[in-house]
Amino acid sequence: MKVTSSKLQGAMLLEPVVHGDNRGFFMESYNEQIMRQKGLSHHFIQDNQSLSTQPGVLRGLHYQINPKAQTKLVRVIAGAIYDVILDIRTGSPTYGQWEAFILSEYNHRQLLVPKGFAHGFCTLVPNTQVFYKVDEYYSPENDRGILWDDPTLGIDWPTFNPILSEKDKQHPLFKDAEMNF
Repeated sequence: MKVTSSKLQGAMLLEPVVHGDNRGFFMESYNEQIMRQKGLSHHFIQDNQSLSTQPGVLRGLHYQINPKAQTKLVRVIAGAIYDVILDIRTGSPTYGQWEAFILSEYNHRQLLVPKGFAHGFCTLVPNTQVFYKVDEYYSPENDRGILWDDPTLGIDWPTFNPILSEKDKQHPLFKDAEMNF
């Protein structure tokens, strides 16, 4: 597995070894022993999956505050997404900065999103399925978000008119969001 550090400290792009032939492919999407060898010692306890039937579905920017903050390992099992992470760790040199990655069923990339990051994605094609592991259970009382199109962040989303949940339409601006990292 190839592990590449992001410009935002702690976030990493993982590219598993894919064995392909005329039948298709095989890959290990997660191997705890290999992850530990690469210095990634997260203990994942919950798997989540979403289906977005249309391109332009935007989910995010989501995170959980302490003590229920989550590290996520995100991958796409069908379709493609524009995946965005935002550093919300107040002491970090990259606080308030974002980075984006294309994750797809074809490139097999996975994104490790550490605690202290907000996360969101926009689907690029119909019937996109996103699968991710987390190291903390979902906690409604610690669930938070930041408005996807906050102008101070300048996130370059691949859509101007996204399909949003009512919840994601109501998130506060970055400057007003509750963060305890």
